[in-house]
Amino acid sequence: MIEETCETLVSVKDVTKVYDTGAVKAHALRGLTMDVGEGEFVAIVGPSGSGKTTFLNLVGALDVATDGKLNVLGKDLSAMSKRQRADMRLHSLGFVFQAYNLVPVLTAQENVEFVLELQGVGSERRKRASEILEQVGLGEFADRRPNELSGGQQQRVAVARAVASKPKLVLADEPTANLDGENAEILLKMMRGLNEQQGITFIFSTHDPRVVAHAHRVVTLVDGRVSKDEEKEPSTMAQNASPQEQA
Repeated sequence: MIEETCETLVSVKDVTKVYDTGAVKAHALRGLTMDVGEGEFVAIVGPSGSGKTTFLNLVGALDVATDGKLNVLGKDLSAMSKRQRADMRLHSLGFVFQAYNLVPVLTAQENVEFVLELQGVGSERRKRASEILEQVGLGEFADRRPNELSGGQQQRVAVARAVASKPKLVLADEPTANLDGENAEILLKMMRGLNEQQGITFIFSTHDPRVVAHAHRVVTLVDGRVSKDEEKEPSTMAQNASPQEQA
């Protein structure tokens, strides 16, 4: 069981999200309430249309709630301008997507450095990018472009990019959806290591039971509401793969 956390990083209270297409109104979230504490490793699960991705988009300041209170890293997102939300995404949050979203003409090293450059990191960004690529087991692949890497390796570069700026919170939307079993295990064990060793909080949106097996907490959404919220021990069935294993 996870230990009691010392800080609430995400506080969601009675949050509603309605998408109005003109012809019809779609309720993605219906008064959702939950908190996520510092150091948690949380899987958000539920059927398609339950609100998982909408929840991540709101927490990640990619979208705005229709109603309710949403506080992330001590900031009231409803009170922030579009520019302030963009600055928050750049400087305070990490994102990992199903499609990797790497820049195809850049090497693994350059993909990680690119975000650091946008953040204004100076001469140390090359060293920091090299260090994080070593941590995810890709130091020897730093000069390869995405099309020269396997899917598992590309997703590890994406994780390296997400954590290079040392964010408190990383949001991962279906990060294992395109990976086979071995590569999914390598990726998940790597992220658990970052969670346990560096205290980075991870929130996953997922359909993947492999992600659920590694989570310390599983929140089930149904029709835009929390149906179940359980803390658990990570599965002992997880394989002992390391990031250094080749994908």
